[in-house]
Amino acid sequence: MIFTVAIDGPAAAGKGTIGRAIAARFGFRHLDTGLLYRAVGVKGGDPAQAAWDISPEDLARDDLRTLEAGQAASRVAALPEVRAALVDFQRRFARSEGGAVLDGRDIGTVICPEAEVKLYVTASPEVRAHRRWLELGGDEAQVLAAVKERDARDMGRADAPLRPAEDAVVIDTSEMGIDEAVELACAIVSTRLGGRG
Repeated sequence: MIFTVAIDGPAAAGKGTIGRAIAARFGFRHLDTGLLYRAVGVKGGDPAQAAWDISPEDLARDDLRTLEAGQAASRVAALPEVRAALVDFQRRFARSEGGAVLDGRDIGTVICPEAEVKLYVTASPEVRAHRRWLELGGDEAQVLAAVKERDARDMGRADAPLRPAEDAVVIDTSEMGIDEAVELACAIVSTRLGGRG
């Protein structure tokens, strides 16, 4: 069975948590697409070659959530040949047998416009900043400023800006608990699957 769930949305809206829950519930594979750029960055060597050679094992490294990996990701993400290679990887992953869930910024609009389910998971900047602050600590006002700055960059970029696909179901998690958001998303997937799962 080929079945793709595309989940987009801004940072700290809950898309990764929802994506992992959907994958677990329906037995699909899950890909956090942001990890791809981090994995390419930490592999070193020629970034374009590293991107073409990326494997699921590369995404399981323990050092992908570090500050250094984030900085490396930012550098390689600016290279068109890296982006092209990773688009190819994501599309192959999405259409592999057995079902797949991908979460990111441009999955439903650019990577998988043919996805069977498209979700756009969002929340107010204040709620997302508070979640990020609870996770990382620091000055909550600075966290909010960083969230708003990232939103502006992601939504304002010329290449694949963050926005809901025209046929995406928007899930606003501002006033929702995670269990409620997961159940809503799983119900949408179950309906599209014809009640299976």
